[in-house]
Amino acid sequence: MPLLSAGEYRPDVSDYLGTASRNVLNVVPRGDGYGPFLDFSPYTSALGAACRGAFYALKSDGSVVAFAATSTKLYRLNNTDYSWVDVSKGAGTYSSLNSTAQWQYAQFGNLVFATQANAVLQVYDLSSSTQFDDCAGSPPQAAYISVVGRFLVLSGLLSNPYRIQWSGLNATTTWTSGVNSSDYQDFPDGGIVRGVAGGEYGVVFQDQAIRRMSYVAGAPYIFQIDRITQDKGLYAPYSIIRAGEKIFFFAGQGFHKIEPGGVPEPIGREKVDRTFLTDLDKGNLQLFIGAADPRSTRVFWAYKSSAGAIGTAYDKVLGYDFLLDRFFPVETSGEYLIGMSQSGVTLESLDSISGSIDAMSLSLDAYATAVQPELAQFSNSHILGFFRGNALEATIESAEQGTDENRLSIRGFRPVTDAATLYGSLSYRDTPSAASINGAEVLVNARTGRCDMMRDARYSRYKVRIPASTSWTFFAGVVPDVAAGGAL
Repeated sequence: MPLLSAGEYRPDVSDYLGTASRNVLNVVPRGDGYGPFLDFSPYTSALGAACRGAFYALKSDGSVVAFAATSTKLYRLNNTDYSWVDVSKGAGTYSSLNSTAQWQYAQFGNLVFATQANAVLQVYDLSSSTQFDDCAGSPPQAAYISVVGRFLVLSGLLSNPYRIQWSGLNATTTWTSGVNSSDYQDFPDGGIVRGVAGGEYGVVFQDQAIRRMSYVAGAPYIFQIDRITQDKGLYAPYSIIRAGEKIFFFAGQGFHKIEPGGVPEPIGREKVDRTFLTDLDKGNLQLFIGAADPRSTRVFWAYKSSAGAIGTAYDKVLGYDFLLDRFFPVETSGEYLIGMSQSGVTLESLDSISGSIDAMSLSLDAYATAVQPELAQFSNSHILGFFRGNALEATIESAEQGTDENRLSIRGFRPVTDAATLYGSLSYRDTPSAASINGAEVLVNARTGRCDMMRDARYSRYKVRIPASTSWTFFAGVVPDVAAGGAL
């Protein structure tokens, strides 16, 4: 990030919680600084209970079908009135989902599959189904599902957690070993299988190992499976994110990414790993959910903190921009985080969206491209929505400035931003062993664009708070007004 002028200080996001206080909150990094993170905006009516899994599928005509699950039910979104229609098998209920699990989905052509370990694999035909039904071919009950090449792959098997099993080639109802390339693989070491990241090749995640599975046409063993890590596996099964050609996940050693054909690389070391692992509620890993924002180079992990309320919701989100290599925290809570595509709209359904075109939160022009997915979540009220609301309250704080040899006489600073309303403050101390003292906030001077204050100290941080619902687009740093202080 280039400097704007000599003597300018910029926020340091190397550790999102820092040693004294947070560095950034509710902002997203950009090449020229930071931008606002927008508040949750409801889109649908509420599910009947807490969301325990969600998915969107594309039909052959390009239209979108959204699905969601509760512990015992499967639902499809009505694209006219945005209510949730029960599409559970026979309109009944399934065996309750384990408290530490979520439903998972996958699309294979016109078929949408839903799975959890306590139920038979469910299938929904986008071209003809009105309800889910049991998948034919006697597939094993499984916690996790993915598509690798032209195979449907199940893992976290109820009958054998050390095994993965795949369907026949282009045949999702063939599950007999040796028939049409259907088979299974048991792993003698590495621990329980926690999931498989799909794609042209698969990445198998176990407790203490990661393996790559590559289809070999014409070979008797179907997939070549190679170990790519030793003593490094998946810590949280729903932390896996497929973002384009990259894979992101959380191992016991912290956040990692896998480039195409590569091996895991740490991305959170000496940045967020230790702070995050301390903050994470390790008893609720089902709420540690990863999702990509397909409209940007950012991925997000929702999680329940150790101080979060007991229940079915996460209370924090940690974002990572893999192009800029920066982490950033967001204050939001919800039940399920997902990259979701908005369904189309018909003229007949306009009244269900808004009684006034002028009052619509989304322009009608946007619906033509609404098939492009974006970051979404189910709120604590079981409502699906997108992050399109007003800007959340943003906090940006610089790294600590100063040395033992010199004191600073600080007269204030000028934030470099287009936010018309903001508050500035300082934290300061005289020795590295002392706790920082937080100074009083001052409103930015509308005429000069400065936050004026007087403080003499050896070490200081500059802090800016932009109130919620303020209209702004960028924050690039601060220009301090500093002179040499006394020799005390």
